[in-house]
Parts: sequence; structure tokens; C-alpha cells
Amino acid sequence: MNKRVKWGLIIAIGAGLAGLGIYQFTPRENEELAAANALPKESRQRTLRVNAQVVKPHLLTDEIQVTGRLVPDEEVDLSFETSGKIIDIFFTEGTSVKRGELLAKVNDRQLQAQLKRLEAQIPLAEDRVFRQNALLQRDAVSKEAYEQVKTELATLNADIENIKANIDMTELRAPFDGIIGLRQVSVGAYASPTTVVAKLTKVTPLKVEFSIPERYAREVKKGTNLDFRVEGKLNAFHAQVYATEAGLDVETHTLTIRALYLNRNGELMPGRYTEIQLKQKEIEDALAIPSEAIVPEMGKNKVFVYRSGVAEPVDVSIGIRTDAEVQILQGLVAGDTILTSGTLQLRKGMPVELESIK
Repeated sequence: MNKRVKWGLIIAIGAGLAGLGIYQFTPRENEELAAANALPKESRQRTLRVNAQVVKPHLLTDEIQVTGRLVPDEEVDLSFETSGKIIDIFFTEGTSVKRGELLAKVNDRQLQAQLKRLEAQIPLAEDRVFRQNALLQRDAVSKEAYEQVKTELATLNADIENIKANIDMTELRAPFDGIIGLRQVSVGAYASPTTVVAKLTKVTPLKVEFSIPERYAREVKKGTNLDFRVEGKLNAFHAQVYATEAGLDVETHTLTIRALYLNRNGELMPGRYTEIQLKQKEIEDALAIPSEAIVPEMGKNKVFVYRSGVAEPVDVSIGIRTDAEVQILQGLVAGDTILTSGTLQLRKGMPVELESIK
């Protein structure tokens, strides 16, 4: 191969490689992208299937639902005021007792003996006072001698009252009407003021104790009515607030409240948990929408409204909130159709298809 032919081949190969590189880096039109751009704008956006609801004025009840518990009206651990051996128990466990009823007694024989000794001295002391008074009338004795025997009689009577008070301390009596529980002692046991004999509980009426958030603290007052339910009972029970705590709990920022339930037939027992419904106010013709329709965004609340086949966001001002609904104060009017599903996927102007309308 001569030199001229050799250089001709080299030049031909170089020209071919240069042409191939220019072809590779030359921009060409994307046929698929061009076809997509040729479609209408509405066809390029995905249509979202959503549920909707027509805004209608209706009655909205603002109520609080909290958990509480039933507390006895009165409850006390019964014990003696003095020490001694229990000689008798007069109550039957689990029965009703009346205020002042004798429940148990400790040995008081020593006190009874002291009482008899003192009472036996009363006639003689009274006779001395009588005779000294008669002598004083005739100036036969000094007034000081008369006052001395009179003081001795008064001291004797005081000692008798003291012994009687000690005897009363050996008797355990019911401080109020109620149901007495299981006894914790037996006859013959030695009891002291720290020994619990039994528990006495007053169950008519019952107290309903519960706590509410601080934002409702000023709205619940004495006389407020409430309904509560207990597990296993179909009907609701009615109670009335009679007292509130003086201040909020510093840890939970809640206010403790107590209501009174009459419990006339003793149907409910203390200690049970309750579900309490506390009505605050009722608003006639309120505009309220489902809670799931509200979309919080940048410190504001918005709702997507259905208009001409697309979703349009609307800023709203909200009022009271219940478990299922939120009151709308501004932003919507009666007759607006709001979107209640797919709210996190919706965007302004996005085409939507309504699956159901309430």
C-alpha cells in the first residue's frame, strides 16, 4: 500500500468518527414528550375520586365527654377511741346500719366499777351540802366551810361524767347511716384506736368525681346538669354539680368537679368508672362540617370546595369543636359542597370526581 492510499484511509476513518460524534450529541425531539404536551392540560392531571357533603345549617351541641368515677357520699374506717379487749360485735357484715347504732364494744368492767363507787358517794356528799347550808343559815359555820363541801359535790359529779365519757369510748357506734362492710376483728381480740373494725360507706347519694380541661373551667358551675353512663347499664343517669375545686391542678391543668347522684334505690356502687356527657350549649342553625374536612396549613385552616369539577381551597374561621364536627364561623355559606376525603392529596384546581354526596 503506497503512502497516498494510506493517508486517504486515515482521513476517511477520521471523518466517519467525527460525523458519528456530531450525530450522538445533536438534540432530538422526544416523541413521547411531544405527544404528552400535545394533550389538553385537563387530560394531563389525574382525576381524584372523593366524597363530598353539602353544607347545611343544623343544631350543634357543644358537650364535653370525660371519664369519672363514683365516690361514696361518706366513708370511714371504724375504730374504737380507746384500747381494750373486744367483748361483743353487734353488726352483720354487708348490712345497713343507722346512725348511732351500737356496732361493737370493748371491756368496760373496771370503768363500771369506778362509776358505781363514785355514784355511791353522791348521797353523802349531797347530805353534807344540805347540812352545811342549814348551819350557815344560823351562822353556825363559816361560808368557807359551806363552799368547800359544795365544791366536793361538784368534783364528784365531774368525776362521774368523766367515767361515763370513758365508758362511751368503749362503745363503737355508727357515725352515719350506711352499709357496713366486712369486719376485720373478732370477739376476744385486743383493739386499739389504730385497729380497723370495719368500713362504713354511705351510698345514698353518690358523688360523681371527674376533671375537665382548663378551657371549660369557667363554664361548669354549681347547678350544672350532666348525664353519665356506666358499663353494663343501657340507660343514662342524671346528676348535678354541687362543688368544684378551688383551683386547677398544676400538673394536668384540669379542674376537679363533683356532682351529686341521688341513687335512691342503691342501684349503683361506689368505685365504678363512668362516661360523663356534660352539655355546654346548643347552637341553632350552625354551619358545621366533619372534622376530617379541615386542613391545617401554616397556622390557618382551609377547606376544599367543589366548584365546576375542580377542588378550590377556601380559608375558614372555626368555632366550637365536637367529637365529629367543627363549627364554621367564616369562609363557607349554606349550599357549598365541601370535599371530605382525600384532603391531603388535593391541590388547587385539581380535577375531582364525586363518588358520594351527603
